[in-house]
This record gives sequence, C-alpha cells and structure tokens, in this order.
Amino acid sequence: MNEEITRRRTFAIISHPDAGKTTLTEKLLLFGGQIQVAGAVKSNKIKKTATSDWMEIEKQRGISVTTSVMEFDYNGYKVNILDTPGHQDFAEDTFRTLTAVDSCIIVVDGAKGVEAQTRKLMAVCRMRKTPVIIFINKMDREGKDPFDLLDELEQELQIKVRPLSWPINQGAKFKGVYNIYEEKLDLFTPDKQKVTEKVEVDINSPVLVDYVGEQDSQKLRDDLELVDGVYDAFKVNDYLDARIAPVFFGSALNNFGVQELLNCFVEIAPSPRPTLAEEREVRPEEEKFTGFIFKITANIDPNHRSCIAFCKVCSGRFVRNAPYLHVRQGKTLRFSSPTQFMAQRKSTIDEAWPGDIIGLPDNGTFKIGDTLTEGEVMHFRGLPSFSPEMFKYIENADPMKTKQLQKGIEQLMDEGVAQLFVNQFNNRKIIGTVGQLQFEVIQYRLENEYGAKCRWEPLSLFKACWIESDNEQELEAFKKRKYQYMAKDREGRDVFLADSNYVLQMAQQDFEHIRFHFTSEF
Repeated sequence: MNEEITRRRTFAIISHPDAGKTTLTEKLLLFGGQIQVAGAVKSNKIKKTATSDWMEIEKQRGISVTTSVMEFDYNGYKVNILDTPGHQDFAEDTFRTLTAVDSCIIVVDGAKGVEAQTRKLMAVCRMRKTPVIIFINKMDREGKDPFDLLDELEQELQIKVRPLSWPINQGAKFKGVYNIYEEKLDLFTPDKQKVTEKVEVDINSPVLVDYVGEQDSQKLRDDLELVDGVYDAFKVNDYLDARIAPVFFGSALNNFGVQELLNCFVEIAPSPRPTLAEEREVRPEEEKFTGFIFKITANIDPNHRSCIAFCKVCSGRFVRNAPYLHVRQGKTLRFSSPTQFMAQRKSTIDEAWPGDIIGLPDNGTFKIGDTLTEGEVMHFRGLPSFSPEMFKYIENADPMKTKQLQKGIEQLMDEGVAQLFVNQFNNRKIIGTVGQLQFEVIQYRLENEYGAKCRWEPLSLFKACWIESDNEQELEAFKKRKYQYMAKDREGRDVFLADSNYVLQMAQQDFEHIRFHFTSEF
C-alpha cells in the first residue's frame, strides 16, 4: 500500500485566464503518452480541440468552464492532474479543487507577469500551505526581463523563488533553456505537436558557443552566476514546506520546457498528505477507506443524463462493490461502476488508492462536501461556498418543456456553481451566482443538454442572507415585516434577500436576536 501512495502525484494547474493552463495540460498528456497528438485551445489549422475542454461551450469559446480530471503514468509515477478554469466567474470551482490536491503548478504569462486571479489563488495555497511550482509561459514572445519577473513573483505572491531552468534570450531570438536542475541544455525548435531534442553540454565548455553563439553563451554564464549568487541553493524540503517555489521557463504551445518541468515535478512533488477532518487528522496510510466529494458534474455524457460526483480518496483502499457509509445520510452504499477519468472519457476501475480521484455515479444522493467512510462518522470541512452577488429571475421560455427545465435546473444547481431560491411572495424562481458569465453558461447548457429554453429577468438585490433565531416570535415578526423579500433555498431554509446594504444594516439593528449568515454553511 505504501508503494502505491508514494508513487501518486495529485496536483492542480492554476492561473489567470489565458496564461496557458489548458495548453500546458495538453502537453503534459502528450509526454505522459495519453494522447498521440496535442490539441489546441484556439487554432484555425489544428482541428483537434484540447482534451480537457470537452464541453461544447468550452470548445466554442476557447475558455475552460469546469475543472477536468485526467490521469496518466509517467516514469513509474501515477500522475493525477486537474485543469481548472482561470476565469474569475468560475473561481468557486477552482477554490474547491484546491482542497483536493497536494500541490499546484502556477502558470504565469511571461509578458503580463502576475495578474489579479493568480494573486487570489496563491492566497488560497498559502492558507493551506500547498507547495507550488511556477511555470513562466510564452517565452517565444517578447516579454519582461527574467530577473524582473522573479522579483515580481516574490513581491506579488509573497513567496521566495528559485529558478531551476534559465532562458537564453526571448521572443524572436529565443534559443532555448538551460536546465539548472539536470545541468543540460535544451535547444528550441518551434513545433506545436512534437517534442524537441536535448544536448548535454557543460556550461563552461567552449562547445556551448557552437550551439548558441558567443554573445548568448557569455550572457548565459553571467546570468547563471548571478542566479547562484542571489538565490539560495534549492532544497526539496523548503519546497515541500511551501517556503520556496521552483521556477521553470518555457513555451507550452511549442512543447518547450514542459518536459523539464514534468521530470523535476514527479521527483520532488509531495505524495498524498494527511487530510484534516473535523474530528481528527486522517493519514493516507490508514487501512480503512475515507474520501470526500469536492465536485459534481451534471451531464458528463449527454446521451445518458448522468451526473458524476468526484471523490478524492484520503486514506485506505477503495474497492468496487464494497459497502461504504454515506455519513450525511447515514446510509450504506455500494458502487458497481466507479470510474477514472481522461477528461470526458472514463474507464471503470476495481480499486483506487489515496490521492486518486474517482467518479461515482450520482442520482442526487451526493452534495459537495459529503464524506464516505468504512463506518466511522467524520466530516471533511473547508470546502468554500460563496454568497451569490448577482441575481436574476429564471423564466420558462417554452411551456412544452417544463419538465426538462425543472430537471436541468436541479442537476446544474447540484454542481454548486449557482444557487436557487424561491421567492415566498410571488413563488418565482431566483438564481444567484458569483459572476455574469455563469448565467450565459446555465442558459447555454439548459438548451443544449436538456432541450429546455429559459429567459432571464433583471432583479436588483444586494445580498442573500440565511437567517435563524432561537426567538420564534421575533423570527415570525421579521418574516411578516419583510414578507416580500423572504425566500427559501433548496433545503427549505429561510433566506432574506436584502435589496441594499442600508436595508440589511437596519434589519440587523432592529432584530437583535436574529443571526444573519452570508454562506449556506453554518
């Protein structure tokens, strides 16, 4: 069992939109031998789309809307990779994914440097002490000076860095990367679908000039001397304690610098770590199985309308058809067809080990944050859920398709990216989300996956607050006074829809015994 745990590497790829996460994922799959030809996110010539962007809307827009899970074997290691959406409207999905991984790769655009979304995601990694490796992408385009970039990373992400590869020029003059970790020179030949050659050259040998020219070989030697002078020697333990972040340079689109990243990553990245439950710490090498659901995807196969719950294995061995306790419902369940993923393609498995991510067929039995065990009652916590900031009424645009709309809304709400409220005053359905783009995605998916049409009607609200009180009379009085703004969520709990900050503050002052919660977890 320990052998299986030690060879697992589970990590997420995170960044600001358009820094190149999905392209990097695609190239890692190419090196892992999972795909023979790499697909492209946006390209007129390459017809194959990226493996991890499998939803119809993702192929059309060239953005990732949902986290996809992929796994492959490489050099005796089992790699589980999660490609997350960069767009801030889908940040919630990305934050939840970070609870299920042991380390992260942050992709930074060489020309733009650190951007807003990267800072937010790094803050989550810092909070959870997740080790990160930084990949500076797009070196084949003109960009910032590498030393300036490293300073910016240290300031903006508040972490020490240590380059493990170094670029020779950039943009049109980009000649390759010197791999400090393996002490090899990698020469650059742009090719989007195949892999480049490596040359073993000693940095001080005169042969270096033959490969990169006199000026560049001198500059490379000076740069490397400066790197060794300024940055401490790289220690794996500092990286594992999240005190230092190794940095690699390359161009994911041209397959360049990706293999160096992967080789170093599988060697130094952490194998599955202990997970904190409310009751105690769960260690991966424990005999009994435990796991938690961190994501639900509706309609992974549109022909079958099936929902899949993604379960991260925290300890023990998961066995197909064995009885497991669903802690929240107190029921025992058996799974006859647990699956492993390659984005949308999935294959049935007989067993899984800590660090693995398995798909369990879901007919509405699971919610995000549910725990599965071999009988022990425990709860894994810390899966963030946000208070929605944008609200719209959802109306049925095709009365013949009421059932399809009903089912579609129900399954899409299970994914946890939007929330449904029913106004008690006029019985209309309200959808709350974190970002505008979510509404478009919901409308698109309802029409394309469920054959139901909806239209949105504007609604200006400030916040949704869940309310509870030990004083029954005061609660009743509050509901009577605010009856136009009272709604119920899917669990039937009371929600107050405040239309401005002022109204909310007055309500909190007037009703002292009522507790206002801004997320649905309390």
